Amino acid sequence: MALRNIVKEGDPILTKKCRPVTEFNDRLHQLLDDMRQTLLEADGVGLAAPQVGVLRRVVVVLDINRETENVDEQIIELVNPEIIASSGEQYGTEGCLSVPGIYGFVTRPEEVTVRAQDRFGKTFEVTGTGLTARCFCHELDHLEGHLFKELADKLLTAEELDELMAREAEGEA
Repeated sequence: MALRNIVKEGDPILTKKCRPVTEFNDRLHQLLDDMRQTLLEADGVGLAAPQVGVLRRVVVVLDINRETENVDEQIIELVNPEIIASSGEQYGTEGCLSVPGIYGFVTRPEEVTVRAQDRFGKTFEVTGTGLTARCFCHELDHLEGHLFKELADKLLTAEELDELMAREAEGEA
């Protein structure tokens, strides 16, 4: 495994549509392993292949709702993913490893079901709620060449987000 550089906003690769994976081989396994390590090192909850400079339909998502002592077991690998069902609505903040220091308010489904393939090509379905559902949508947007900023109705800097959260915490106390 190796850490990969995370591509930042402004790099044209982030605006391109990704191609499907057709070969489930050692090269794909290496990409998935590297993406897992890069995601954990960056302290993120999701990472799409174009964020590490690869135009393939590959995503890794950290499902914080999965109860396990090993964080590596919380990572869901999605190859050629597609959303097949969604329901409900949630409104909240999102950030992105490719857009550091900027956050935005985005509306997403509360529950999302994704059909994908695993690293060996076997098809499966997975359903996520809350943050996991948000992450599925966010990362699949990357595969289409879109950033969360396009959907955000308000953008905030990290400092503005901290201030907002502090005010909300005071109001709840």
